[in-house]
Amino acid sequence: MAAIKTVDDYINNKPEQAGQLKALRQIMLNTELEECIKWGAPVYMIKEKNVIGLGAFKSYTGIWFFNGVFLTDDHNQLVNAQKNKTKALRQWRFQSLDEIQSNLELIKEYVDEAIQNQKEGKELKPTKQKLVLPDLLKNELKKDQSLHDSFEQLSPGKQKEYANHISEAKRESTRQRRLEKIIPMIKAGKGLYDKYKNC
Repeated sequence: MAAIKTVDDYINNKPEQAGQLKALRQIMLNTELEECIKWGAPVYMIKEKNVIGLGAFKSYTGIWFFNGVFLTDDHNQLVNAQKNKTKALRQWRFQSLDEIQSNLELIKEYVDEAIQNQKEGKELKPTKQKLVLPDLLKNELKKDQSLHDSFEQLSPGKQKEYANHISEAKRESTRQRRLEKIIPMIKAGKGLYDKYKNC
């Protein structure tokens, strides 16, 4: 599958939900939100802050409100996709184009409220956790000074992504392979997921 570089690429890659995605996209394009691709999907931002994302899956097409926890949701449309995992993110799921078209005004209200909340700085800040490096990465950083220096230059979020990438592998051989793959990326000052961020 070709890399998703534009929103049109994303929509063309989801032919069964193309109509739904186009309808939702049009709502976003009629606002001041800036459109881009992050993590291989459409994201809409204000001043480089994520406000809304679009996504299409087998059973639904959805809008992600990155700080949806602050939305009024008087109409009970929003769900927390991953309870106990996501604190701020909320989704509105649609099963058909008709469902979207019959709710256009209401969707716009939610989108406008999300924009206003972002302008007012309503954000659920992630709680900072101490970075725990897996032994394999820690030992490599001790051995290789240039790797250590490059790692220190990365943002805390990027450091955590690399640490988790190695820690989450179940087998020692997989952890070793992952370490070998990320060393040049760290030395180049890149984050693990930078290639998915086209903004």
